[in-house]
Amino acid sequence: MKRLLVYMLSGMTILGTSCSDFLDTAPLDALSPATTWKTETDAEKFLIGCYDGWADETGILYWDCASDFGFNFHAHEGWREIGAGTMSSTGNVADYYSFGMIRRCNDFIKNIESVEFADTNKKNDMIGQVKTIRAYQYFTKNWLYGGVPIIDSYETAEEAKVPRNTEEEVKKFIYDELDAAIPMLNDAPKASGYIAKGTALALKMRTALFYSDFQLAKDAAKAIIDLGQYGLDPSFENLFMVAGQNSKEIIAAVQHDENLYSNWTIATMYNNGDGGWSSMVPTQNLIDTYEMSNGLTKEEAGSGYDAKHPFANRDPRMAMTVLYPGMDWNGKVLNTLDKIDPTLEKPGNPNNDGSNNCSKTRLTWAKYLAPMDQYNDVWATNCQPIIFRYAEVLLSYAEAENELNGPSAEIYGMLDQIRERVGMPKVDRNKYSSKDKLRELIRRERGVELAGEGLRRQDIIRWKDTSGKMVAETVMNAELRAIIGTIDYEEKDPTKRAVITGNELIEERMFKPFHRYLPIKQDYIRKNDQLKQNAGY
Repeated sequence: MKRLLVYMLSGMTILGTSCSDFLDTAPLDALSPATTWKTETDAEKFLIGCYDGWADETGILYWDCASDFGFNFHAHEGWREIGAGTMSSTGNVADYYSFGMIRRCNDFIKNIESVEFADTNKKNDMIGQVKTIRAYQYFTKNWLYGGVPIIDSYETAEEAKVPRNTEEEVKKFIYDELDAAIPMLNDAPKASGYIAKGTALALKMRTALFYSDFQLAKDAAKAIIDLGQYGLDPSFENLFMVAGQNSKEIIAAVQHDENLYSNWTIATMYNNGDGGWSSMVPTQNLIDTYEMSNGLTKEEAGSGYDAKHPFANRDPRMAMTVLYPGMDWNGKVLNTLDKIDPTLEKPGNPNNDGSNNCSKTRLTWAKYLAPMDQYNDVWATNCQPIIFRYAEVLLSYAEAENELNGPSAEIYGMLDQIRERVGMPKVDRNKYSSKDKLRELIRRERGVELAGEGLRRQDIIRWKDTSGKMVAETVMNAELRAIIGTIDYEEKDPTKRAVITGNELIEERMFKPFHRYLPIKQDYIRKNDQLKQNAGY
């Protein structure tokens, strides 16, 4: 499929002024519909402006650092305080309280009405795309802050000083927006990167699942399945490689081109020895969540788990998701455990020399990073982080249907599709025969399937345990620890080369109930006295 969107976005960058910059900074009179909204071409240019940064690309890669599955060492990047539970309204906390994108969408939807189109369907499709973008923006903010202002197009800064709507009001706005957009959208996008019906349905599905509106989530997931456009990629690891960017599993992804509109964030994920910063890394908690290859958890009798060799005999997705010590990597053995790597000519070990750019967990993400030679320059890649994919649809349907109606052959079948793709055994129907037991499996399956894709924090917040507490209150109120040990270079099995002898503290973490929401930065409250801070901050 033609990659039209990425070329149009890159063209704006080359010109030196993107639609984003233009719409955020141009004088109001320069945006007069009389001078800029005359033709379909004008509308198309402003449509691209609404796509410029529409999705939470950074968060897709970073958000797991705010969960038990990830860690962000560099505090200035904005996720360490969230993960540690030390957030404040004046700290270095990831900021999602910007409304520039929503204002662009508002202006687009208002002004496109005056443009005559030869094909009304084309006009409606464009409106549907922008409504979906606007809904995505509100969903992200609403989930993170618990109610934000539903804004209009304002003439002055004083007019823009409006109070927050309630979380329920914003949720209703999102649903209404998507319900209006879905019938307007084409079934398939005109080119890679554009929004079509599947993306809007996926957003509705995710929103509904996160708010426990299970029937809505199930219906949206079923509508995606019924489109018949998407399916599981035969290769799990292929999804996160350049070679897999046109996979039928991908519903929406952030577009990049290594020469015109590149993604440099990927470079920061590599370990120090590969020239990276270890900005976001997985944890041993994630490793502990993977089942053994026989389908048993590591705690179950007969699983075969060996704490000395924790990477051996695990769900194959582990090795496709995480770069672990002892594995073969870039023509050598990856050593993040020893202070001295005997295979290096220069004494020492850049992957464990105590520097800030070493992974403090001794682990690195494999998703999007492996193989390293797929990129000509890791600081200018065409990596396209996935926003929605079909496996999430199956998992969401399974979760919603289980909460609504309990175990069924349909749920087992969907989970089997995901498990069998990577060579895991089918779900044990006798073991997971109740709604409660199947819920445990669905949550674990979602965790390991979507690890590193930015959904774990939201999941452990929305999920409740048997006492009604957020799962985050348990898994995040714990020490974050890293493995220690050595590499046995005589061992032929990569999964057994790491010999683990213990662990060490990385940081103390905490999660209080009010951490369910982020703080609104004090500067925003100072500028708008109508805003009220979230409780606890």
